[in-house]
Amino acid sequence: MTARGNRDRGHLARPRDAGGTLAVRVRPFVVAIDGPAASGKGTLARCLAERFSFAHLDSGKLYRATALLVLAAGADPADPDAAVAGARRISPAALGDPRLTSEAVARASSILSALPAVRAELLTMQRDFAAHPPVLAGDVTPRGAVIDGRDIGTVVCPDAAVKLFVTASPAMRAERRVKELRERGAPAIYGDVLRDMKERDARDSLRRVAPLAAAPDAVTIDTTGLDAGQVFEQASDIIARALAAHRL
Repeated sequence: MTARGNRDRGHLARPRDAGGTLAVRVRPFVVAIDGPAASGKGTLARCLAERFSFAHLDSGKLYRATALLVLAAGADPADPDAAVAGARRISPAALGDPRLTSEAVARASSILSALPAVRAELLTMQRDFAAHPPVLAGDVTPRGAVIDGRDIGTVVCPDAAVKLFVTASPAMRAERRVKELRERGAPAIYGDVLRDMKERDARDSLRRVAPLAAAPDAVTIDTTGLDAGQVFEQASDIIARALAAHRL
């Protein structure tokens, strides 16, 4: 989360007016970004948050933090009771744990994210973030929120002002993930990464609750042949136009 302040299980400090009372928000401007693993949605969300002064939430980190807690307890990520217990123990500090990027945590996260009870536990936290974007560094009031995940535009924030679905071919996404892992000094074999990615895509797309899918009114950006800058400019143009209309 690109924000700071007093925090409680992911609920961050909300802007206050000059009298110290909570500022009233009307129809917060929300950008929902969905897409499969390694499609570039996380990088895009962070850049958009900086460009437009949005509060940013990587919803995938909520599931990864839950998975890390479950694995650390020696429990099975497919066990609903253990997974829900992990979700209830999430703290803001846990979202910055470097172990969240490991492949073991990613696999466990994909498994437990298919559990309806886990998704229900984390849904309120995500919606609260969207409804009350937390203050940014320097006590700056954000212009809105950008949240990236797999069901943001379809389930978490179906009324988001902007919905983007960021995707790329499995081969390209596997190449990106291998590069990312090797840059962190982790061993990575392309064939293994591609297989794991396809398995995760299947789990995410076929799960019964909140499957990975583009919202009917989402703009799809295929990043296969684009660099990060090109994707950013496309998305920025869409958001700038939506912000202008939002102010009318």
